Amino acid sequence: MTVVRDRVTTRIASPPMRRRFSPLVVVVIGAAIVVALTYTLPPFRTYQLATIGAYLCVTAGLTVLTGLNGQLSLGHGALMATGAYTLALWQNKFNLLAVGIVVAILVTTAVGAVIGLAAARLRGPYLAGLTLAVAVVVPSITSTFDETFNSDQGLSVILNPPPESMTVEQWQAWVCWGGALITVLALALLTRGRFGRDMRAVRDDETAARLAGISIARTQVAAFVVSAACAGLAGALFAVIAQSVSPGAFPLTLSLFLLMAIVIGGLGRLSGALIGAGLLVALPAVAHEIGEAAGSQRLEGNLALTFFGVVLVVVMLAAPGGLASLRIPRRWQFRTKKH
Repeated sequence: MTVVRDRVTTRIASPPMRRRFSPLVVVVIGAAIVVALTYTLPPFRTYQLATIGAYLCVTAGLTVLTGLNGQLSLGHGALMATGAYTLALWQNKFNLLAVGIVVAILVTTAVGAVIGLAAARLRGPYLAGLTLAVAVVVPSITSTFDETFNSDQGLSVILNPPPESMTVEQWQAWVCWGGALITVLALALLTRGRFGRDMRAVRDDETAARLAGISIARTQVAAFVVSAACAGLAGALFAVIAQSVSPGAFPLTLSLFLLMAIVIGGLGRLSGALIGAGLLVALPAVAHEIGEAAGSQRLEGNLALTFFGVVLVVVMLAAPGGLASLRIPRRWQFRTKKH
């Protein structure tokens, strides 16, 4: 009887197992939802859906870099610009979109590796200062070499027309969400393995990680390179959506918005990156509507930053872990009674 009682006690005391869905299953379900939405939403909403997919690429990479590895970056807007300009130059010369996106990712990855090597020696505000300098330098390069980048007017992006069976907005949504879902799947598999454990160990305690045989510099550089590749993909997808690239599309405020978005969504959570990507589209859209109603473009630009600041403060007070950390209270959940 004692043995039976012990077994029963152990079974009752043990916490319930949480079901974890396979990343591949989540991606397949997400793809099905996106395809269904592209056939039900109006064109403008489909365009916004495509924009969310492009943003998800960069927010997913940034939340891994900052949330799992603890590196603060204020220069991901510049990395997006690198990918966008690379795709524009490629398309204007070769007009091979799939290859151009890969080239944009590779070029941005190389730039991220250079920045990551320098960032591996810096911490805290020094790292933020370095990435902030990158965010300032990259747009100035496009203005300096105006013969190549066409200065502030930017470059147009040559694209082949989409298939006749779908609209331009549908095609953009499929392309952007195809890249976003592949990015999320790759990051989910990557962070579940040894690389993810190494990043968390370096974030939590560098001394303990070093004693455990983890290379701090190698882990930080690798994390920055992965995040830069995601930003390069996002920039290339934005070039596809806008069909043009200019320095004004990647201002310093974009990097600030990206950082605030992943904090509001939830650092270190890919679901938080999705929430942040949605906010990056929703909040500026609301600010644009209010600015148009007031007849002031200056008000529109300030309102977007104000909305992000207010939402950030409210979320940090209500849910310090971000919106993705919220759970449904037990009293709101359905309970099954045993008879």
